[in-house]
Amino acid sequence: MKGLIPAGQPSMFAEKKFLASPRGELRKPSPLLQFLFLLALSFAIWEGPLRTAFTLALNNEEYTHIVLIIPVSAALIILEWKSRRLTPSPSPQAGSGLLVSAILVECLTRWGVPSLSLDLHLSMDILALVIWWIGSFVFCFGTGASLRLRFPLCFLFFLIPLPEFALDRTVVFLQQQSAYSSQQLFAAVGVPVIRNGMFISIPGVTVEVARECSSIRSSLMLLVTSMVLAHLFLRSFWRKTVVVLAAIPLSVAKNAVRIFTLSMLGVHVDAGFLHGSLHKKGGIVFFLFALSIVLLLVWLLARGEKNSPHNPSLILDKC
Repeated sequence: MKGLIPAGQPSMFAEKKFLASPRGELRKPSPLLQFLFLLALSFAIWEGPLRTAFTLALNNEEYTHIVLIIPVSAALIILEWKSRRLTPSPSPQAGSGLLVSAILVECLTRWGVPSLSLDLHLSMDILALVIWWIGSFVFCFGTGASLRLRFPLCFLFFLIPLPEFALDRTVVFLQQQSAYSSQQLFAAVGVPVIRNGMFISIPGVTVEVARECSSIRSSLMLLVTSMVLAHLFLRSFWRKTVVVLAAIPLSVAKNAVRIFTLSMLGVHVDAGFLHGSLHKKGGIVFFLFALSIVLLLVWLLARGEKNSPHNPSLILDKC
């Protein structure tokens, strides 16, 4: 009979069913494997600029903060992924757009504007790399997860070295404000003081607020640290903004306190303080002073946030 199938020979229907079964399909790589592949590809493309950026950070104190960006960002992503219990939901379309944007920026940097200075060239290279990393994350894990992890992802933009023109303006700003604040501090305690540009004169000594005295390294570190602390311990946007903005005047204030302290010690205790180890390596002391104020501010704002009637936890307790 035509309807009978000899024993031991599978039918065409059974064969098609087998091929369509899950065991017969080729499984797609997991989102994590795809992300690791895109990450490895980025290292192959941007290995030179990335190595240059880290060499700059290790040899130039004005870029020291760069070495912290990737570890801090990765730690925050892992911590928040676990605490929020996020699940991957790939977004190939949105991620591809960012990946293409990264390639366009890199092509423009390498071949579109050949007259770029070396420092600006490096900044554009790292910008393209950061866009690629964010695009890879969106591609593999989705826009939902990326939006929830927007702070650690956007934090990667601090990896971009400031070009010379931006760095110079920042240093000059810190010099000027530190000199002015130092003058006000001397005047506040009754010390006769005269300021001429970056030079501050008090009875017994004249000090110059030079580029090395601008504390650009500790100022950037304080800004980065303040952002991380605000993100970890505060919820409301305006409270986070207060902490981050407070880091700017605190950077100036700590430098003014440093100039005041060294000058007074040099005049009234020992002139060696003006050139000794406290002058050269004592920046950490004044950085910790400013950081303690940031921690106090975060604690006060977090306490106010906890006691706020708009706090969701309090509302639940009242229900």
